[in-house]
Amino acid sequence: MRLSRRHFLLGASAALVLPAQAASGADGAEILRRWYRLVLRLVRHTPTYSPPVASRAFAYLGVAAYQAVASGSTSLLSLEGQLNGLKGLPPREAGAAYSDAIITHCVMASAIKVFFGNTGPTGQRVMAATEKKLKGEALAGVAEDVATRSLSYGEALTAAIVAWSETDGGAVVENMGFPMDYALHEGPARWVPTSAIRQQQAPLLPVWGKNRSFAMPDGASCPLPPPPAYSEDPASAFYREAREVYDVTRALTPEQEAIARFWSDDPMLSPTPPGHWISIALDILEQERAGLDKSADLLMRLGVAMADAFIGCWNAKFQYDLLRPVTYIKRLIDPKWEPMLITPPFPEYPSGHSTQSGAAAAVLTSIYGERFHFMDRTHERDGLAPRSFASFVEAAEEAGISRLYGGIHFRAAIARGLEQGRCIGAHAVALRTRSST
Repeated sequence: MRLSRRHFLLGASAALVLPAQAASGADGAEILRRWYRLVLRLVRHTPTYSPPVASRAFAYLGVAAYQAVASGSTSLLSLEGQLNGLKGLPPREAGAAYSDAIITHCVMASAIKVFFGNTGPTGQRVMAATEKKLKGEALAGVAEDVATRSLSYGEALTAAIVAWSETDGGAVVENMGFPMDYALHEGPARWVPTSAIRQQQAPLLPVWGKNRSFAMPDGASCPLPPPPAYSEDPASAFYREAREVYDVTRALTPEQEAIARFWSDDPMLSPTPPGHWISIALDILEQERAGLDKSADLLMRLGVAMADAFIGCWNAKFQYDLLRPVTYIKRLIDPKWEPMLITPPFPEYPSGHSTQSGAAAAVLTSIYGERFHFMDRTHERDGLAPRSFASFVEAAEEAGISRLYGGIHFRAAIARGLEQGRCIGAHAVALRTRSST
């Protein structure tokens, strides 16, 4: 069943619990992953965290954690000069001893306070309790001078990352991301509001595609061809795509309905689509007991790829400004038709689920290979059965087609969104993080 708003409110306090306690002497990789587990809960309980905003937070947290480790590594390379606008990060003191675990904890604790500063009272309490607990574990057995030096460096590095983030165009989200003043474009093919909610009479984050990107040059770096030409002719390609959505959604199989719900990832009721892929990555990292270097590298690349994916996708969405299936179908096919899922309040082409899933799959495939079997347990606590996949591409394709089953996207938006995601993900894959490559 789809979680109700009442269900969310009743379960919020219970869901925001401390990460599971680790064995004594927790290392940096454990600390990093436990902070990420908390972030997955904060995303679903912080009002402004729509998927694009969540992806941005994951990217900056990932870069901060990666730089925390790379700053003292002889094998990891800095991202300065590789990510757009990233420069002037503080170095560690030459010859001085540091603790990677303490620095990692410090940058996560400090950065999360910034990127989730507007979360509610429960979230604030859990952040404070988690910081106290993990700080105690990170400092255990570490010489006082090393601990002090490491905490000081962590704070300085976080300040530099935060300062960098404030210049990207996405640091301030007002009115939940809906502009107070917005002029709809005229024409039958153009997007129109699909919700009766007053706030959603304007689209979500219409200028997000102009934000500074991370690894790709800019939001237009992976352009798409236009969608099928708008037409109301039943013989046209556009009408056929709409008719496909209509016919499929009126005869959904139990499996198709399960797929639509599994990948829905609604804001405030889930960790959002980017959090879904972070959850998949965390499970894999934990299962293989990955070290700090690999964990930080993977989570950074994944965050960067998905943040860039939302910038690129939003750039295209507002370039083409295409209407949603619900608008077209009600206008020309069946005025009583309703999609299974709620249509998001922004243009249709391309599919955001598809673009970010294509980017995430590109990163994970580059690390684990093309035939990596995994179990996705992201929504197990929400009562949705885990799903098994033979590859990351298979999962990305299912995430994409889920939006057709839900009645939210035409097929072209899905297929071309996946293509755009693969293009965007390649920029994150190309980042040089190892001195031997």
